[in-house]
Amino acid sequence: MKKVVIIGAGFGGLNAAKILAGNKNLNITILDKENHHLFKPLLYQVASAGLNESDIAYPIRSIFAKNKNVKVFKENVVDIDSDSKNVITDSKIHKYDYLIIACGAVENYFENNNWISFAPPLQKLSHAQHLRNKILNAFEMAEKSEDEEEKKKHLTFVIVGGGPTGVELAGAIGEITRITLTKDFRNIDPSLSRIILIEANNTILRSFDKKLIKKALRDLESLGVQVWNSSKVTDIRKDSISIASETLKTSTIMWAAGTKANSLVEKIYCDKDQMGKILVEKDLSIKQFPDVYAVGDIVHFEQNGRVLPGLAPVAMQQGKHVAKTILKREAGKPYKPFKYRDKGQLATIGRSKAIAEIKRFKVSGTFAWITWLFVHVLYLTGFKNRMLVMLQWAWSYFTFKKGARIIIDK
Repeated sequence: MKKVVIIGAGFGGLNAAKILAGNKNLNITILDKENHHLFKPLLYQVASAGLNESDIAYPIRSIFAKNKNVKVFKENVVDIDSDSKNVITDSKIHKYDYLIIACGAVENYFENNNWISFAPPLQKLSHAQHLRNKILNAFEMAEKSEDEEEKKKHLTFVIVGGGPTGVELAGAIGEITRITLTKDFRNIDPSLSRIILIEANNTILRSFDKKLIKKALRDLESLGVQVWNSSKVTDIRKDSISIASETLKTSTIMWAAGTKANSLVEKIYCDKDQMGKILVEKDLSIKQFPDVYAVGDIVHFEQNGRVLPGLAPVAMQQGKHVAKTILKREAGKPYKPFKYRDKGQLATIGRSKAIAEIKRFKVSGTFAWITWLFVHVLYLTGFKNRMLVMLQWAWSYFTFKKGARIIIDK
C-alpha cells in the first residue's frame, strides 16, 4: 500500500485526509501537535467568552474512527528528509510515498519576539484561553483597585492588527463592556472602558470594498472602539504600548497583526518567496520534489496576478485538490492545475453587525450577520458542535449574556 503522510490537521490537511480516506489502497498517517482540529475563525469568540473551547474543536481521531486506513499521531515534526522520503518527529520516523505539508502559519512579531510575553497572539486554544483570562482579570483588577489611574489602565484594551481577527476581537470586547458586564460590577462601570484597535496601514480590513470598510468603522465606533489607522507600534512592555511618540498605559494588549509560515518550512530545501512561503507548481506540488505537496498558509500561489490569501476557504480547496490529484496519479489519470474559486469574504463586528462581500454582492448589517452565522456553523466539524454553537449564540442574542465567562488561572 502507498503511504501518504499529512502534516497538520487544519483546514487543508483535514480536507485532504477526508478524501484520501475513502481509498482503501492508501495508508494515511496524520501528524499534528494537537489532538484536535481547530476552527480558527471562531477563536476570538473563545477569547471574548462567547464560546467554550470544546465548541470549536473536535478530536481528530473521532473524525476518522471508521477509517481503518487512517492513523493519527500527536507528534511534533522536527525534520523532513525529502531525499529518503522520511518525516522525522520527536518520537519516530514516518516513511512516505506522498507527503502533504499543511502545517499552517504562526504569529509574526516582525523581529520583535520579546513582545509575545506582553501581547499574546490568537492562533490556538491555549492562546484564546490565555486572552480570556487577561480580559476578564482586567475587570476584576479594576473592581478592587482604589487608584483611578490604575483603574483606567485595567479598563484600557489594545488590539494590534486591523484585519478580520483584530476587528472581530475588538467588536466582541466592545459588546462585553457595553452590554454583557454592565450590571456585574459595583465599583467600576465597564461601559467606560477604552478599546483601541491599532492598524499600521491606512485602513482596516484592506481586502474589503471601501463602502463596507466605512460601515465597519461606524459599527466599531458604536461599540466604543477607537480605530487608529496609520499607527505603527514601536514598543510593547508589561503595562504599556508605544505608538510613535505616544505611550498608552494598559494591562491588556492583544496581537492580531499578521502571521508567517511555520518554521517547519525551513526544513524543505526548495524555492520560497520573501516571506518564507513555498513557491509551488500549478498542481501545488514542490518543483524539486514532485511527490511533496504544500497547502494553506505556507504556500505562495499566484492566480490572476495576485497571491492567494491565507484564508480557510483557500486551504480547504487546496487540500481537496491535492487529495484528488494523488488519487488520479494512482489511477494513472491526468490531473488538472489548481484553481481557486473565490466565494467571497465575511467579517463580523458584533450583534447584528457584519459586512459581506461575495463577488459583486456587497451587504452590511443584519443580513450580512446572519450570512456570517450560517457560513461559520456550516463549516464547523461535528453535528454536536454545530448545535452547541447555535444554541450558545441564540442564548447570547436574546439574553445579552456571554456563557463562557470563566477565569482559569494557571
